[in-house]
Amino acid sequence: MQSGWLGIWRGGLNSTRRTERHASRRGRALRAGLEAGWILDGIPETREQALMIQTLGISPRHVIVLSAPDTVLIERNLGKRIDPQTGEIYHTTFDWPPESEIQNRLIVPAGVSEGETARRLLEYHRDIVRILPSYPKILKVIPADQPCVDVFCQALTYVQTMHRSNAPFTPRVLLCGPMGSGKSLQAALLAQKYGLVNVCCGQLLKEAMADKSKYGEMIRPFFEKEMAVPDNIIMKVLRQRLDQQDCVERGWVLHGFPRDRDQARLMDGLGYKPNRVFFLNVPFDSIIERLTLRRTDPVTGERYHLMYKPPPTTEIQARLLQSPKDSEEQIKLRTDLFYRNSAELEEFYGRAITLNGDQDPYTVFEYIESGIINPLPKKVP
Repeated sequence: MQSGWLGIWRGGLNSTRRTERHASRRGRALRAGLEAGWILDGIPETREQALMIQTLGISPRHVIVLSAPDTVLIERNLGKRIDPQTGEIYHTTFDWPPESEIQNRLIVPAGVSEGETARRLLEYHRDIVRILPSYPKILKVIPADQPCVDVFCQALTYVQTMHRSNAPFTPRVLLCGPMGSGKSLQAALLAQKYGLVNVCCGQLLKEAMADKSKYGEMIRPFFEKEMAVPDNIIMKVLRQRLDQQDCVERGWVLHGFPRDRDQARLMDGLGYKPNRVFFLNVPFDSIIERLTLRRTDPVTGERYHLMYKPPPTTEIQARLLQSPKDSEEQIKLRTDLFYRNSAELEEFYGRAITLNGDQDPYTVFEYIESGIINPLPKKVP
């Protein structure tokens, strides 16, 4: 089948006697543009033309109908003017030439009178209801009674969206973002709702060390000296977890790794390729607010936040402690490090989805959920 998208525009009709000749000519042109894709405008204008296109093997992936009230269309048509020398089309309201010389030679094109336009619209309404059932699952109606830029953006968004597939899909989700961006919470929500395995890289390393496993003993010296664990050791621990049956069958949501392009290449080269990547962007001021106000009760181990979850009594508040990692200085260092590497990481994951993480966590979750359930937008060259 041919690939591309097709736009159906309000306008006049070709006579049915020309249907086969017109469709065949368009079919040859579309086949010539197979690799580049194509945009078809002005046909089909009848059900017969739609069927003829289908019999020629022409199958658009997207069909867009631009819709506007008849009164708006009549008004637009009445304002059309043509430059007889250049063939350029102008409009008395929306696109009037500044040069007086051009203004003086513009003429009213044939067929734009109110009566003629109304007649053509009646024919359009009669035929369009017979055309649309030919494209039931790939059709989108866009209101054309709005600024051209808005119409274009809606059309482009739709064209870049691939249609849903019924093929089995096991999510392999990667959440990227600075500390305090909400990755852990979003991973927990995804695990709770969809049964994905929540894989926190930092937690994996701590568990390996606590279990005194072979890899844990390799990790321990780096933790004790507060040094970065080498990528090859991290990857060994990560592979061990991602290869387990629950990750293979249910899918996973990973956060905390990779943090730069080299780590992403390492993971990709070993066959662990996420099929959904999300970047959670949060302003530095919001990160500071989220993290510097965190406190822990050394007696009960309970965690609090001085703004969002304050301690219930002054006695508890008096004994709360702040982790050294939650100091503003440490947060700035780690946030700066993330953003130094994030541009290359986003470039590596070219089809990643970037989200505003500085909003209600359940709103962020809805965006992530939509990005997982729906097909990825096509990448713009």
